[in-house]
Amino acid sequence: MAQPQRVGALAQARDLAARTPASRNRYVDFLRAASIGVVVLGHWLLAAPSLDGSEFTLGDMLVKRWAQWLTWAFQVMPLFFIVGGYANAASWEAAQRAGRGYGPWAAERVQRLVWPVVPLLLVWSALALAGGRLGLAPDLIRVGSQVAFIPTWFLAVYIGVAIVAPLALAAWRRFGMRSFWALVAGAVAVDAGAFAGGLDWLRWANYAFVWLAVHQLGFLWRDGRLSGPARALPYAAGGLAPLAFLVGAAGYPVSMISVPGEEVSNSKPPTLALLALGALHAGVALSLEARARRWLERPAIWNATVLVNGQIMTVFLWHATALIAVVGAAVALGGIGLRLAPGSAAWWIARPLWIGTALVLLAVLVVLFGRFERPGGRVPAAFPAWRSVAGAACACVGLSAIALGGIAGDGGLRVYALALALGGVALVRLRQ
Repeated sequence: MAQPQRVGALAQARDLAARTPASRNRYVDFLRAASIGVVVLGHWLLAAPSLDGSEFTLGDMLVKRWAQWLTWAFQVMPLFFIVGGYANAASWEAAQRAGRGYGPWAAERVQRLVWPVVPLLLVWSALALAGGRLGLAPDLIRVGSQVAFIPTWFLAVYIGVAIVAPLALAAWRRFGMRSFWALVAGAVAVDAGAFAGGLDWLRWANYAFVWLAVHQLGFLWRDGRLSGPARALPYAAGGLAPLAFLVGAAGYPVSMISVPGEEVSNSKPPTLALLALGALHAGVALSLEARARRWLERPAIWNATVLVNGQIMTVFLWHATALIAVVGAAVALGGIGLRLAPGSAAWWIARPLWIGTALVLLAVLVVLFGRFERPGGRVPAAFPAWRSVAGAACACVGLSAIALGGIAGDGGLRVYALALALGGVALVRLRQ
């Protein structure tokens, strides 16, 4: 008699964990989950909304100088891109062994990234329309959606990097570390032209140079040349030294995340400082790989890692919305918790309660929308490459526009940005 089908995220995670092949590098999955967890915690910890009388302020602890130093630990997106380099290389190599071409491979990679965004786009579109009908100020809707879509900024960049991963890997196979240093040289030239030559517009090119350079380090790891203290720690030192020079002597900002009111950001667009931070994080994290992989052999630890990875995009995309909902509820309840002075002792004592409440709400959102992590169905082998590239490009532009300006403006929904984002999803999702 057939056993009843096991359902539920926990059961699926246990099943997947039990079927993990011995050859899989579990540390890749752990670092992916841990990096997103640090991003979520950092956003929740440093957000400082407050009420003074009836005046609401969406503050940020990063305006405090001491808090900016914390971003050297909390800005772990470079580590996520390094993990992405390892994973993209492994995935493309497996596709080549199976005889699958670039078109279906790229479509599957992009689908995994953009399909979980669909419910976020639809929910916030509905909220924007409802808010307009209820008479909410357009600026409130715009700012709220900008905060909610902060995660899509990095997602848009990562989609662009993932779509060119096979080309980047080919460069790695041919030129090795020279492909990394060429990108570093490009980033140096961009920063020099922007900061010394006054060509601010040139900084946008570093979205390619910096993030692709960090991504190349994932290939180095994949080849076994960045594992263990002897190999990894020199990269940590090689990242820390230029980072200290850039911040201490060259005038780069201390914060690795954009600070409200500051003209220059290390992340929007990225700078050499963020690239150096990526090397530092890679060196530290990968010096611990052997010990961590032994630790991940424990069933409970590995089951938890698989569970989180199965919902990782949902967690990343919805965590800002969860915090907005908590703040909105606090306002509706008369400003409970919002009248504490940000940074005061009482404010810090209240942080665990705020974070715990946001975590509970995020868990509910994951239950509701986690199913979008799995697009379902295999992309046909004849899927055209142009659709994969065009879909990725549309999604990148649309999501970037929403992250920059919100999902709604004075005239209602920003239809062009929404259409580009959803159109990109359709191009890689629809089979015909």
